[in-house]
Amino acid sequence: MSSLQFQNDLDRLTEVLPEKVKRYISYENMEDVIEIVLDIGRTPEIRHSGGKIDYLGEEFVTEDDINYITARLQEFTSDNRSGIPGTLHRISAIRNRQGKIIGLTCRIGRVVTGTIACIKDICLLNKSILFLGRPGVGKTTKLREISRLVADELGKRVVIVDTSNEIAGDGDTPHPAIGHARRMQVTQPEYQKDIMIEAVENHTPEVIVVDEIGTEAEAQAARTIAERGVMLIATAHGNSLENLIKNPTLSDLVGGIQSVTLGDDEAKRRASQKTVLEREKQPTFDVVIEILDRNTLAVYKDTAEAVDYILRGWPIRPEIRKVDKTYETPQAPEQKNEPTLTDIPQEINKLEQKISPERNTDSLKFSFSRQKYVEEVKGFKKIYLYAVSRTIVEKVIERLDLNAEITRSIEDADIVIAHKNFAKGGAKVLSTANDYRIQIFYVKTNSMAQIQKVLKEALDIVETSKTLQGYYDDTERALDEAKEGINKVLAGAEHVELTPQSQHIRKLQHELVEQHNLSSKSIGEGNNRHLRIIGGTDYDKKTV
Repeated sequence: MSSLQFQNDLDRLTEVLPEKVKRYISYENMEDVIEIVLDIGRTPEIRHSGGKIDYLGEEFVTEDDINYITARLQEFTSDNRSGIPGTLHRISAIRNRQGKIIGLTCRIGRVVTGTIACIKDICLLNKSILFLGRPGVGKTTKLREISRLVADELGKRVVIVDTSNEIAGDGDTPHPAIGHARRMQVTQPEYQKDIMIEAVENHTPEVIVVDEIGTEAEAQAARTIAERGVMLIATAHGNSLENLIKNPTLSDLVGGIQSVTLGDDEAKRRASQKTVLEREKQPTFDVVIEILDRNTLAVYKDTAEAVDYILRGWPIRPEIRKVDKTYETPQAPEQKNEPTLTDIPQEINKLEQKISPERNTDSLKFSFSRQKYVEEVKGFKKIYLYAVSRTIVEKVIERLDLNAEITRSIEDADIVIAHKNFAKGGAKVLSTANDYRIQIFYVKTNSMAQIQKVLKEALDIVETSKTLQGYYDDTERALDEAKEGINKVLAGAEHVELTPQSQHIRKLQHELVEQHNLSSKSIGEGNNRHLRIIGGTDYDKKTV
């Protein structure tokens, strides 16, 4: 929005304010303002995006001031909201127990362009997109700009289901910020689901835009729309994909969650409990975008795969995008020539290979690929250290010739290595890492062996290279021997005996065996005391 347009819209707002408030408002001090707050018996406030609050004069707001404003507004709807025709401003009322208005929140509406340049390539894929994020991070702003992009630049038929006129402003004429998209107003929030279905049935849209899906009925309406082949762009309550999965009301948006009981063999193979959670069906939305802040987005390009990974407890990191950067727009697929008669047998063979069932799947219903994850995360890594010796990490990277380097910026990091003793207080850096979906690995001590072990785990290094033999300590060798024994028992062996180890190492081996739902016990005396891994659970408890 141009400065002139914003100033014109601001003038429309100040026209309804009493003189005692209006005199303190100017365009220069309103550029980053979120809202103006007026409560009876208190000084008027201006709240800025950074959290700063300015008080307008010293006079208190009176009942007459509130009545002066409400008399110049349209009637408030059932959700206590009103607006100013032709603008994006929103005025919300606070009422007392008798229903009388005693406070007003005037939300400043402005058009911000350029906020979706970093995800323009995703918007062009014709896939349904769900935005998540806390209030005030710009979800509605992005919906408004996407509506204009899809309607004007792509020439698609776009219908906005506008509850409380959040997206296209108040009045019968939509705000020009939505371009040629059409707008259907929703009189009361509880009718939003009905208007969503009505939009599909009556107005033949190619794209439907909805703000704040918050009920189970609206989630079902969204699925109905998606199943009819209409592209759906929406926001939902929830800060992250993981939170949405745990929300029983809205989890259907990402495929729904069901509890599945595994057989004994399957539970052993997965090294998990017998009752696990799995995705129930295909997600309503193909892409999920978390808005971390106004300038940072976390993009999950394949919702189904992301949900499956999260339910399995596998680490997954979305693609982090910055608003001030642009990303490649996908090229149109090359036009394929029709196959000739001689090509038909080959084409049939290709199709048969595509539809043949995948063997050895890790899931009862869905195809997971742990190997695909490993292949994706392998490669050059940037490591951020928290309370871990930089000198030792650099030595390990150099000695093992690891494809990694240490970074001083957590935003650039692919993984975080933190000292466990310093992570108990909920350190801010670890909170930031979680916000950016960066996987965190912990070391117990700042020793060479401990840091080396964690680095190998973080970088997914398989101990096959001879160059690592010299740095391969006894503990790791013993644990690897235990892993081999576990695999033999899972493959059908009645029991496997390991080489003698010290009491400390045997304890670690016992813990590893327990993680795979198997039994173990220490046998032998003195220097010959060693572990026996048993393929069952009806044996004596382990003895160290």
